[in-house]
Amino acid sequence: MRYTPPMSKDKHHHGDLRAALIQAGIALMEAGGPEALTLRKCAARAGVSHAAPAHHFNGIISLKTAIVARSYEMFTQTMQAHRAGITDPRARLQAICQGYLAFAQQHRALFQFMFQPFPKDTAQVNPPILAALSRHSGQAYDELAQACAPFAPVGGQAGGTETFVWSLVHGYAMLFATSPDSAAPLNPPPDFTKILPELPLRK
Repeated sequence: MRYTPPMSKDKHHHGDLRAALIQAGIALMEAGGPEALTLRKCAARAGVSHAAPAHHFNGIISLKTAIVARSYEMFTQTMQAHRAGITDPRARLQAICQGYLAFAQQHRALFQFMFQPFPKDTAQVNPPILAALSRHSGQAYDELAQACAPFAPVGGQAGGTETFVWSLVHGYAMLFATSPDSAAPLNPPPDFTKILPELPLRK
């Protein structure tokens, strides 16, 4: 009888090993911070051999970059979910700000990791992963920029409103999403309906 070798679970794991490894990395980071993230731990959590990540990521820097790209995608989706169905410009901007804060609180380790200085050695990162990072981070910023577009530019300068709003909401996010207790935020998030109501619309 002809011998048939067993199927490699690395090739068939969940149908998408790359996505499974990214999700494993996110889970490890959210549980233990960036220092908990290694290729071996990701492979073990995803249920594959320790050599499996090498088929998709050129080292830990590529996996970390892929995690940041996926985090920006999740970030954008959270803001979109908060502003869904809202057409009033002021209410829409306020909802996006609340979504910004919600993501920062629900994914504190990821949020802080996303906005850390990016490693300079990007030559080590797989080009498609860098492209995904650029695309998803751009989409996240566009959500805020487009919501700011109906308002008169703060300081009379192009982009002034989005810079002002981004500085405000990001500052609050960093303050209110940071906590010594990983199980709960330090303080409740602010209500942006009370922070942004005075921004004038464009005439």
